[in-house]
Amino acid sequence: MRFLTLLLCVLSFQAVADTRVAILDFELKDMTLAPGIPAEIKRTASIKPLLEGELRSAGYHIVDIPLQAQHAANSGVGYLFDHADVAAQLGKNFGADYVVVGRLHKPSFLFAYVMGNLVNVSDGRWMDKFITESKGPNSELTIKAVEGLAVKIDNRLDHRYTPPPPVKQGSQQP
Repeated sequence: MRFLTLLLCVLSFQAVADTRVAILDFELKDMTLAPGIPAEIKRTASIKPLLEGELRSAGYHIVDIPLQAQHAANSGVGYLFDHADVAAQLGKNFGADYVVVGRLHKPSFLFAYVMGNLVNVSDGRWMDKFITESKGPNSELTIKAVEGLAVKIDNRLDHRYTPPPPVKQGSQQP
């Protein structure tokens, strides 16, 4: 009986350790009067690697989907963000269990929303749609928004991500 319990624990840990997540490049939806400035393009491009790093730190296996394949599956701005079935097929082609399709939505110069739609590849449907807010263009605030997104994604998947503790003002980072 003890052996069976141990075996089940090992198998369940192995199943959790093998959760394969693909994160597509985030797109920028800039609704401000000066859309697409280089700083926003750079911030948008930083979100995918930040999210990959956060989920990787929790033990998720990050599946790489080449940008060329993502572009080939995309029929226009927002298409993959709105079509779970197409995003799921893209993820299936590269061996992912889940796909995160993301967007940086900027309705104002004062704040932006980091949005991520989580797709279950096995059934081609949305598992959930997440939004975190980032006030201002500060890179530290974008990092915190991505950490918040990672928490939300992990809460729907394996419950094993712990965000870094907040840095106190005036303290030195190692």
